[in-house]
Amino acid sequence: MNPDDTRELLANAARRSAHYLEGLEDRNVAPKAVSVDRLIAALDTPLADAPTAAGEILSFIDEYGSAATVASAGGRYFGFVTGGALPATLAAQYLAAAWDQNSFSYLSSPAIAAFEDAVLRLVKQVMELPHEAAGAIVTGGTMANFTCLAAARNWVLNQVDWDVGRQGLFGAPPVTVILGEEAHASIYKVLSMLGLGRERVITVPVDKQGRIRADALPVIEGPTIVCIQAGNVNSGAFDPAAKIIEWAHDANAWVHVDGAFGLWALASPDHASLARDFTAADSWATDAHKWLNVPYDSAIAFTRNQQALKQAMSVSSSYLLPTENRDAIDYTPENSRRGRALEIWAALNSLGRSGLADLVNRNCRQARDMADSLREAGVEILNDVVLNQVVVSFGDDERTRQVIATIQDAGVCWCGGTTWQGRAAMRISLSSWATTDNDIIRSLDSILDAHLQT
Repeated sequence: MNPDDTRELLANAARRSAHYLEGLEDRNVAPKAVSVDRLIAALDTPLADAPTAAGEILSFIDEYGSAATVASAGGRYFGFVTGGALPATLAAQYLAAAWDQNSFSYLSSPAIAAFEDAVLRLVKQVMELPHEAAGAIVTGGTMANFTCLAAARNWVLNQVDWDVGRQGLFGAPPVTVILGEEAHASIYKVLSMLGLGRERVITVPVDKQGRIRADALPVIEGPTIVCIQAGNVNSGAFDPAAKIIEWAHDANAWVHVDGAFGLWALASPDHASLARDFTAADSWATDAHKWLNVPYDSAIAFTRNQQALKQAMSVSSSYLLPTENRDAIDYTPENSRRGRALEIWAALNSLGRSGLADLVNRNCRQARDMADSLREAGVEILNDVVLNQVVVSFGDDERTRQVIATIQDAGVCWCGGTTWQGRAAMRISLSSWATTDNDIIRSLDSILDAHLQT
């Protein structure tokens, strides 16, 4: 392609993207089945013998793919604690894609390395994490938890003179992992990936909001990792961090915080008290593609002990040519990696401290408004709405599932199902910059219509 053709192709992509975003207000949140079937049928072809023009490829993607997407970038998608993409982050992603940097080191991309250093510094400031903490930008909460818990595993074994990097886990002293009964599924996945096992954990009972009961903490013996939650994925509740961290540190255990969205409460003076005690932990995992509203996929891992993270993640080879600067390859699970830092930096600076606080405050207020309106209409709210999560029951389990299906079929908004304290429930998660108060009104009308119709 010549430069003029490339310019027109990219401009066309921008026009189509803008048109897609402008249409979110008027379309169903869930795609219609006919649109999905149409895409699947169109894709069911062999690879063409000859090249296809880039403009035709873009046209196909838009004309068949756009209608089959979930409108999670809009203001009425309340599933899976999903943030939208702030305009500045979307534009930054375009430019980052044009740069096409392999951001594994300072040498491979000085620009991304500089943005990454800035991002890690800024997020630590926003969350009041230790200045000396080391960070890693990764794909999502699962990999952020993996990164932190790999460092934790190695550190607790180092305390008993076992070097995992050199000796592996064969014959290693056993590592105890303690977590609450409401620990996120990604923690179990990570424990399996790290060779620590899903079924060897000690689970601590939780209260009615899903918080670990500090009065039920076990005795700690030997190398131990404790996992706590800043923001339960259903209720939004926070574990009693101060008591747990003191108990764990008295026994020389490592405390890891799964704070995929809840740690962003620290960005709001009105809500920071919920999460401030968590800053005394040893590692923290949080998503950027949730409440910070950057495009998928993006998350951040921090460890208080920089050396523990570097020992768990570093790699060496004659061709990698280490530099005096921070090389991301020594702090992250991936070697080759895209420049996610650019989008995170764009989000932080697009919002600023006041914008971050306003975003958190607005979504939390909207969650309370939805809960109050549903409760007034006779719908049962199962959680204390302390943050951005609302857990709803419409009666017995079968009726609740039917109402959820009706809401999703109507397409005005999208709320997911869950199981909470042994009951079928609907989960409403508010974490998008795009959600307006009018979106809340329209969504409430649809939810209550489904409630009355079922």
